[in-house]
Amino acid sequence: MTDTHTQTGDLTAEEAEIYGWQLDVTGFGCSGQQKLKQASVLISRVGGLGSAVAYELAAAGVGRLILAHAGDVQPSDLNRQLLMTHDGIGKPRIESARRRLLELNPRMDIIAVPENLCAENADRLVGLADCVVDAAPLFQERLAMNDAAERRGIPVVEAAMYELEASLTVIHPPHTLRFRDLVPDVPRGWTRRFPVFGAVSGSVGCMAAMETIKLLAGLGQPLKNRLLRIDLRLMQFETIQLTASE
Repeated sequence: MTDTHTQTGDLTAEEAEIYGWQLDVTGFGCSGQQKLKQASVLISRVGGLGSAVAYELAAAGVGRLILAHAGDVQPSDLNRQLLMTHDGIGKPRIESARRRLLELNPRMDIIAVPENLCAENADRLVGLADCVVDAAPLFQERLAMNDAAERRGIPVVEAAMYELEASLTVIHPPHTLRFRDLVPDVPRGWTRRFPVFGAVSGSVGCMAAMETIKLLAGLGQPLKNRLLRIDLRLMQFETIQLTASE
């Protein structure tokens, strides 16, 4: 592996070759790639949704991923959790995720945390990141994460799915609504398991990764104060304007 620096500034010749196709994207270039290389992103859970986010961010060249996910790989994970494999059943999910991501991008740094995000660890984990991706299935985790991010002024990419539907937005008070403006408390009756196809998780996960890249690189218009709603049964997309808090 070469460490030779070229006209691309802080990018090595190898990095310039690997990321060459995206370096040509209008408004991104070498400066955008350097921002990704210097960035740290926390992903809460690397399951069906978070695994797609993590994989795309690793492919794009984000320098550090903080991955928080407890528990061992289960057979029921394999329909959607793309970083998990059959031979990992019974082994920690976080180890499988770390190994698979480093196979794709050995240049990146991964902080693998075998814990689910909660009120007790949220400030510590969120404090390690420049941006947070909420891919957690439980609202207890999502509320704790958003509360911690709000205290620190860190943007959160909020992604969720159910059956063949999904939603995506960016939460970054005071520039946007607070997450608690949308979800004041844990909804009654919500459980970790719900009906979904892996293709739905992957679809919204890829879009969540793109929102993260836009936030980190200053590219395009992130979904601040806008909620993208997706119905893949009908293949319909709708963007809803949200009213920012005062």
